[in-house]
Amino acid sequence: MNLKFCLYIFLFFGLISCKNESNRELAFNMHIIKEHNVLVDKPYAINFEELAPEYVLEKGQQIENFYNEYIKKTGYTGSFLVAQNGVILYEDYSGYANKKKNEEINESTPMHVASVGKVITAVTIMRLIQDNLLYLDQPVADIIDDFPYPTITIKTLLSHRSGLKYYGYYPNTWSLSNVITNDDIIEVIKTKKVPLDFKPNSKFSYSNTNYVVLASIAEKLTGKKFKEVVYDYVFAPLDMNNSFVFDDITRKDDVTQSYGTNYQAMRWDYMDETYGDKNIYTTPRDMLKLDSALYSDEFLSAELKEQMTKGYSFENHGKRNYGLGFRLIKMDNGKNYTYHNGWWRGNTTSYIRLAESNACIILFSNKYSKLTYKTIDLSHYLGDYPVGNVSL
Repeated sequence: MNLKFCLYIFLFFGLISCKNESNRELAFNMHIIKEHNVLVDKPYAINFEELAPEYVLEKGQQIENFYNEYIKKTGYTGSFLVAQNGVILYEDYSGYANKKKNEEINESTPMHVASVGKVITAVTIMRLIQDNLLYLDQPVADIIDDFPYPTITIKTLLSHRSGLKYYGYYPNTWSLSNVITNDDIIEVIKTKKVPLDFKPNSKFSYSNTNYVVLASIAEKLTGKKFKEVVYDYVFAPLDMNNSFVFDDITRKDDVTQSYGTNYQAMRWDYMDETYGDKNIYTTPRDMLKLDSALYSDEFLSAELKEQMTKGYSFENHGKRNYGLGFRLIKMDNGKNYTYHNGWWRGNTTSYIRLAESNACIILFSNKYSKLTYKTIDLSHYLGDYPVGNVSL
């Protein structure tokens, strides 16, 4: 082996090592005590039934054909994965994490998953409940000092039934030149300058404010930053090594960028430092680890999972509902179809959990396209999911 070749190999692996270390440093941003590092190899592993090689090949081909024909067209790019019984049936990665730097998306590229991150926030809260640090019907006022609404509870936040107005719609409150934080939002709520949209638990209204407050509750209970709490309760136990909570806008150039349809860079503005509702970065492979862990009653009890995937809003008749961190569609067979989609700037995202088939469909794109939400039409390839003519 000649010296030139040896030098090339050394530099190649050195660059990979530096990139991985950069992702790790960005994810942590500070010293974190790994209190939940259990010395057990994959403590939440599930022994799924092994899929026949012929089945894997057939489904993989069907999924690839669907993706190429209905989604990956006219310049669509993103991170796509479909899995069943813990086995990846098909995955595809395309596009740029940073077009200016010519950095391409691959299986290790953390993507801003927009409101799909609410699933991760909800799981974190449910794990705190499992550790007896709080309970579903607990009033927020028990945890956050001077919180002015005694009937708003953990459950009404998780299910978007609190009545809290979306902080992006607060009138005459924010200066567009100053980045707002979770703490800023909590302080405005305490003043009651922005009234509730409705009486708590009287109806459903999707509001990112609910999940900002949930992140602040996690911080108050643990005395740690939300990114540390999520790391302790979700990312570290599941070896989700390419996942993190983003809470420092000064680091915006270090993360995967967001683009319009023609790769025009999307703006960063005053709402881009809040978290819990968004600003969680992960990969399809990491999300698969979480999806698989949700079959383990050790990771999250059967009772808490049942609470997450049942509907709480029945004031209006229809197929759509919301659980605790999951969107729901009442299928023609009477069962709930569970998923969450997301949209923030150029990021469009979809996570579908087909629990009866031990399957999931994950698609994250950082270049704006509504084609991301066509993933619902893939479901029938993986089981009996009669969602009818409904879109995500």
